[in-house]
Amino acid sequence: MSTAMGRIVKQVSEGTTKYYWYPGDKKEWIRAAVAVGVGLAAFGLLMLFVRDVLLATVVGTSVTAVVAGANFGRRDARALAGFPDLSDRAARRAVAGQAGKAVWRGFAHGLGGAAAAVLILNLPHRGIIADWVLPVVPAVAGALAHQAGMLYEQLTASASTAGPAASAPAAPTPEPALSK
Repeated sequence: MSTAMGRIVKQVSEGTTKYYWYPGDKKEWIRAAVAVGVGLAAFGLLMLFVRDVLLATVVGTSVTAVVAGANFGRRDARALAGFPDLSDRAARRAVAGQAGKAVWRGFAHGLGGAAAAVLILNLPHRGIIADWVLPVVPAVAGALAHQAGMLYEQLTASASTAGPAASAPAAPTPEPALSK
C-alpha cells in the first residue's frame, strides 16, 4: 500500500538532518513529470517541423492529457478494486480516504483540461474550429485515455486471476474396459 506522503531526506551537517515532505507518492510525481515531458516534446517537435503554434499546442496538451489520463485511470481502477465491504466502520473510513484521493485526481484532471482549453483559446487563430472544437480536444482525449486506463487495468487484473475452470479439480477419466 502506498503512503499518502513522500519524504526527501537531506543531511545538512553531521548532527542535523532536514526532512522535506510532499503530498503523494514519488512514483506518481515521476509519472506526472513524464506526462508533461512527453507533451512538451510533442509540442517542440511539431513547432520544429510544422511551425504552427495552434496545432503544436493542441497536440502537445492532448498528449499530456492522454498520458496523465491513462495513469489516472489505472490508479482509479486499482482503488476501485481494493474497496472493502462497507459494513465495517474502519472500512468506511478507508473508503473515505480513497474517495478523497479520487476527488484530488479528478480535480487535477479537470484543471488540466480547463487550462489546456484556456491556453488554446488565447492563441491568435480564429474560426469555428479553433474557437469551439480544438479547445475541447485535450479534455476529451484525456477522458478517453482515463477510460482506457481503467479498462486496461481491469483486463490485466482479470487475465491474471484464475477463473472457475482453473480452480475446479479435473474429473478423472474413465479407463476403457478391457475385453478378452
